[in-house]
Order: sequence, then structure tokens, then C-alpha cells
Amino acid sequence: MTTDPIAASTPAPSPAPAPAPKATDGPPLRPVPVVLDVDTGVDDACALLLAALHPGLDLRAVTCVGGNAPVDDVVRNTLLVLETAGRADVPVARGADRPLLERPVDARHVHGEDGMGELGWGPAAHDPDPRHAVELLRDVCREAARAGRPVTLVPLAPLTNIALLLRTYPDVAQGISRIIFMGGAANVGNATASAEFNVFHDPEAAAIVLDAAADLGIAVTMYGLDVFYEPVVDRALAAELVAVGGRGPAELGGRLLEFQHERFAREASTIGDAGAVCAVLAPEGLTTQSLPLRVELAGAWSRGRTIVDRRDWTGDMAHDPHGEAPVRIEVALEVDGERYARLWADTLLGAGERS
Repeated sequence: MTTDPIAASTPAPSPAPAPAPKATDGPPLRPVPVVLDVDTGVDDACALLLAALHPGLDLRAVTCVGGNAPVDDVVRNTLLVLETAGRADVPVARGADRPLLERPVDARHVHGEDGMGELGWGPAAHDPDPRHAVELLRDVCREAARAGRPVTLVPLAPLTNIALLLRTYPDVAQGISRIIFMGGAANVGNATASAEFNVFHDPEAAAIVLDAAADLGIAVTMYGLDVFYEPVVDRALAAELVAVGGRGPAELGGRLLEFQHERFAREASTIGDAGAVCAVLAPEGLTTQSLPLRVELAGAWSRGRTIVDRRDWTGDMAHDPHGEAPVRIEVALEVDGERYARLWADTLLGAGERS
């Protein structure tokens, strides 16, 4: 997606977060512990495959929420993706089936009736964790705090589960190193002209998460629509993935991308949510800026919009009756899309070669 250039008067982008572990000549570095919250979803499935397979990540748990598909479909899809990746060991828990206040909507027009591009593969052989998603998140974060290895929390869905977690169990902040969420935008919308789908689906939850993270001292990065569409896989690379066969992770990833190619008549399709996982592995591929942000909760045409304030507040802004937003987060404004797409595809192809 082409976005407006950053104004010359805008402050320089803030430094990217510390990079994920890389191979060195010395002892291997420990992988980054991560937890994903998903509404699987074609692009959530792409993200799950990367998180489950890449050696630089330690996927501790996956929690599910209604969004792209109803929550029971999300659970089914998530279990299938993890089983396909050979990661049935990762606990998966069912969470909120609806937003805090809004009536639930879905995005089957984008992801297919099953939420997985009409894949037609049978269900996974294993069952979800008996805990509610918020309870699983609580337990994983508390254990991470006790072990001195806080997790990176990567929500790729409406933020309902995360809002309930942070307000119900604020002590879990000690077990969260940062939150990198897919949602929002500085410049554009997709669910409406103003709002991105994940925030639009539950804007109260998004506002609560940002406010709670600020209260609890949790660093937050927004991987929004300004960068979401840039990492793309073309038809030739998708076909290469499918050709690996064996109903393994490479074939699954390729088929999900081929579904997008056909449904939207594109020659290349985004890996979408998987870009947020790439940002954990290769943060140097993402340009972010620390900016004040509010979530619009009342506007007739703009409910769910993430209002990113890109003004220079060093001058006199006394005429603004609202003042500067009390929440300031890292906002992704540019991405090395080719690098992220290649990171994703190479991980899946490598898994196919190992199987």
C-alpha cells in the first residue's frame, strides 16, 4: 500500500526495539518467548506458521477470540495450523466470543466460510486447553515472570482477551516484555473509511489495552495498515510452497496465499498478520515512531479509528482543547516488505525440507 510520506517537520523515527536472537559464532542465543492471540483467519494462519516454526521464537501459547470467524471456528483453525506445523504441544485456549459492547461481526467475505480459505482439510486430532484464554494468558505470563523470561505478546485480532487480561490480572505485566499488536492505522481504514477491522470490531477493548499498558509500563508497538499490505508473496512463490506437498506447513501457507490470489484477482497477496511476527524476529526491517494515540469511541463515521497525533508538540498547542493524548506508543510507518515476505517463505520452505 502507498501511504503519505512523513512530513519533513515530523521528529525522526525512534530506535527500533532490540533485535531478536541471530546466529553467531559463539553459543546460540535463546529464542524469544512469544504468545499469540488470534482470530484465525488466513493471515493469522500465516503468522502462526512462522511463530511455530522459526527457531528464533519460543511459542508458549496461543489464545483465540472471535473476529475474522466465530471463536469456535477460530479454535478449530488454530489447532489445525499448529498440528500441521508439528506443534500440537502448544496450548490453545478459547477466549471471548464477542466484543465487550458491540455485536460480533466477522470477515468471512475475506477469509472464506471456514475462515481458512475453504481449505477443506480435516480437523486436528488434539483438543484445546480447558482453561479460558484469559486464564491461560495469566498463567503463562506469571510463569514467565517467575522464570525471569517475560514474553512478547503478539495480538493479531480484536483486543478483547487482552483487555480482560490486563484489567483483571494487572500483575501479569511483570511477565510481558512488550506488546506488538496488528491493528489500527495512522492514515487509512479498511472496515470503514476510518477504522481498521481489529480495532473497529472492539474499540473499547483497544482503548482499554492501550490505557492499561501505559499504566502498567508495558511497551507497545502498533503494526497497522500503514505497513500491513507491504510484505507480499507472488503466485510463483505460492506455487513453490504448494509444490512441497505432504499437507505440511509449506503447502498450507501456499494454499492460503493462492486463495487470496484467486478471491481478489491479485498477482501477489499480503502475508498480513505474519508481518507482526516478522517484526519480533527482524525489528530492523520496521521503521517506527513514538507518537500519541487515542481510539475514537463515539464518532458516527469514525468509531474505531486510531487517531495518531503526528503534530510537533514542541510549539504552542494551547488551542487544542483535548491536549496531547496520555498514551504514547511506537507506530509502524514503513516496512521492508520484501525482507519480511522472504523471511516468512524461507521459514516455511525450510520446514518442508526438514520434514
